[in-house]
Amino acid sequence: MGDPGSRNIRWQPSLVSRRERAELLGHGGVVLWFTGLSGSGKSTVAHAVEQKLLGCGVAAYVLDGDNIRHGLCSDLGFSSEDRGENIRRVGEVARLFVDSGLVVLCAFVSPYRADRRRLRDLLGAGDFLEIFVNASVEACRARDPKGLYARAASGEIGNLTGVGSPYEAPEAPELVLDTERQSLDEAVASVIELLQQRGTIAEDGGSGSESGEPNGRG
Repeated sequence: MGDPGSRNIRWQPSLVSRRERAELLGHGGVVLWFTGLSGSGKSTVAHAVEQKLLGCGVAAYVLDGDNIRHGLCSDLGFSSEDRGENIRRVGEVARLFVDSGLVVLCAFVSPYRADRRRLRDLLGAGDFLEIFVNASVEACRARDPKGLYARAASGEIGNLTGVGSPYEAPEAPELVLDTERQSLDEAVASVIELLQQRGTIAEDGGSGSESGEPNGRG
């Protein structure tokens, strides 16, 4: 059972539609969900894509896993339950951002398929694009930008994803980036191409569809 107080809560509809927001911005909203091991390059690619999109006049914003845990999810740990709640909260925030018309770039390890499946169900068809940032544990350990793998090796971290905790790779993502072989520029170009193919932005890199409808075109 939920909180009894929830019986007194009703969703307040906006007086502005998604279509109207899209017409103002020149494009619809969508979530690009970057998933992969720590050190695979999720945040690096997401921020580079954000910069590229903004340069083309597309409203975009990165929700980064570490940044979220400084505030919204600072009360959560790294158990499977807490990881699931972390992703649930981010999904709800991302849904609001999409409704506002933004291209939302979410960079989270998000190791469990079930959690990512719930996101896809929450956001609906066309509003959730899963991007697998693929790099081996060995490559991520060699990069180790945050020192997490070194801390795991010393026993300081017991449940690091890919080492002490499993990572379930996407089975049918919209895009796979191989950051062991692709350069950053190539990875960014692949994401931009995905958005162009989906009609979110135009072929010249600028704004695309103005429908704003959650059907893969906005």
